[in-house]
Amino acid sequence: MTSAWLLPEHLSDILPSEARRIEELRRSMLDTARGFAYELVMPPLLEYLESLLSGTGQDQSLRTFKLVDQLSGKTMGVRADTTPQVARIDAHLLNREGVTRLAYCGPVLHTEPLSAMASREPLQLGAEIYGHQGIEADLEIQELALECLDQAGVQGLVLDLSDARVVQSVLARAGLSSAQRDEVLAAMAAKDQAALEALRPVLPPLVMGQLEALLGLYGGEEVLVQAQTLLEPDAGIAAALADLRTVAQALSHAHPEVRIRFDLGDSSGCRYYTGLRFAVYVPGHVDAVLRGGRYDEVGSVFGRRRPAVGFSTDLKQLVRAQSREGLRKAIRAPWGQAEGLRGAVRDLRRQGETVVCVLPGHEHEVTEFECDRELREVAGQWIVAAIA
Repeated sequence: MTSAWLLPEHLSDILPSEARRIEELRRSMLDTARGFAYELVMPPLLEYLESLLSGTGQDQSLRTFKLVDQLSGKTMGVRADTTPQVARIDAHLLNREGVTRLAYCGPVLHTEPLSAMASREPLQLGAEIYGHQGIEADLEIQELALECLDQAGVQGLVLDLSDARVVQSVLARAGLSSAQRDEVLAAMAAKDQAALEALRPVLPPLVMGQLEALLGLYGGEEVLVQAQTLLEPDAGIAAALADLRTVAQALSHAHPEVRIRFDLGDSSGCRYYTGLRFAVYVPGHVDAVLRGGRYDEVGSVFGRRRPAVGFSTDLKQLVRAQSREGLRKAIRAPWGQAEGLRGAVRDLRRQGETVVCVLPGHEHEVTEFECDRELREVAGQWIVAAIA
């Protein structure tokens, strides 16, 4: 049996209390990004498929809803990720020399949820910095991410740091086919020792040993020391370890309240990321609330390879990690047409106050707001007084 109000799986209506918190979160994070000089862009929700999926790989294609454009007859897609669109804007529409900082916020749509509890319609907010190869850009984007979460009131942050160059350098010695490489990356991403063991016949013993070692290289700063002993000397690995140490030291000083961990065996996104990667976790949530990293190849398909680093988060998921707060405070006012009353209400609203005008017959209804003050007429003047 179907119902007219039943929504598809992993899609939901956002009710007033949560919608208000999401909107406040969006404003706070975009304002924080603006303070870091990031410019807001708004790419379209729909694009021609060949443009939307350029350079994104098979996973993104499977995640994308497709439809036929009634005007042109071409196949279009609903974006599943905003990052490629922002890269196109940087490469073709802005085409600036030097550093470009961009921010965005808008819905994306997924054919399947990314996890059991995820929405198929995330509200994706992110920031990207283009044009700087140095670690300074990585530090800036991570500093912005942590500052956004701090301003949003998200507490108990755990920052996981990794670097795609570590696993990539190890696999470069393996001589694997593309399919075999994908299997290894999937096993490493899932930290599946059994799946990795099943691939032993196709892996050189030295590579197999290092992959097994990487699965255990998770923890504090001691992990970086262990990696220097357990992994074969390599320029890519050495650069990755040095960058991880630099970033961790800088962020520890700037954000001592954030717990920093290292996960050198993390291979998720290795087909996409080219350097430092990070994920932020909070207590009580299995999935990361924010992810980011360096992806220097993202603009290549648009004819302009630019160093790039950024992050994104789903505001619908992130709002659940915020500390719960009570109802928003408001001022109760009687409904009326008196010039003095209407002027007082207008002035209060312009000052940023929420004023609830009580309609006749609805004096005792409970709303999203807690009216702790009221507008009263005293000696011909309208004043705000506490409700006893």
